[in-house]
Amino acid sequence: MRGPLVLAVLVLWSQAGDAREIRRDAIPEAFHGTWATSTDACKDGAKPPTVLSAKAYAGPVGSCEVDYVTEIPGRGGAIYSARMHCRSARPQIRTLANLIIRPGDDGQISLGPTFESLAVHRRCPGGQATK
Repeated sequence: MRGPLVLAVLVLWSQAGDAREIRRDAIPEAFHGTWATSTDACKDGAKPPTVLSAKAYAGPVGSCEVDYVTEIPGRGGAIYSARMHCRSARPQIRTLANLIIRPGDDGQISLGPTFESLAVHRRCPGGQATK
């Protein structure tokens, strides 16, 4: 009798965890704009800054189209994970990529494909959120 009860609790618990995730069609407007790891990096032609809009990303991964964004609750607020299709050097080949967006303090965000690779970014001067 105890086995089925434990199984039922585990199933309900896992479903409750999934309910906390919200799937969105686009990157939230608060993150739209041009971002870089420093003000100097905003002007560095060798390593262009990251540009985010509702359905697009341009940065180290290349040029990507956002398929969807998952919003997940975190300790300091929501964390976002964008699933994207990116163009490669060969136009007929498209790759999948993930981008984690974690809001920070003072208008900063952390960006990266994994939590281990997150880097703090600041909005570039003149790189205000687009509407």
